[in-house]
Amino acid sequence: MKFLHLFFVQSLILQIAQNWLDQEKKEAEAAKEAYMAENCPPPELSGDQNALMEYCKKLHALIDKIDEERYDIEGKVQKADKEIEDLKIKVVDLRGVKKPALKKVRMSADTMLKALLGTKHTVNMELRSNLKQVKKEVKEEPTEAVGDWRKNIEDKADRKKMFESA
Repeated sequence: MKFLHLFFVQSLILQIAQNWLDQEKKEAEAAKEAYMAENCPPPELSGDQNALMEYCKKLHALIDKIDEERYDIEGKVQKADKEIEDLKIKVVDLRGVKKPALKKVRMSADTMLKALLGTKHTVNMELRSNLKQVKKEVKEEPTEAVGDWRKNIEDKADRKKMFESA
């Protein structure tokens, strides 16, 4: 029984809403016709060529006037939109932006560049792979230096005396 009652109420509400929508359409159509009758009178096409040319000039003047009004209204709308955006930014600034906690991501420089640049990435960041292999030359030290360290120091002391006496 409750189901039947709910179904009846729902269908009644839908019917009332449909009637309101139909009434709004009729009112909009009537308003459109009234506006067109007031601002766009039916053309008078009877007469000679000069009369028709005058009528065309009047139409062009009306079109120019309407274009000016449209341009002014577009300017006002753009100004209002800019003010709205500025106010939105101010609201966000006043409210404060909560920065999310950033997660530490382990990523090599190559994968980071590939993520940022996509397929355009051709640079390889592994610089060691581009280096040339160079063989180290082993310098042979004189065998005298391997000897007693005290002797080496005494030789240097003699050199120091040579410079001091000069």
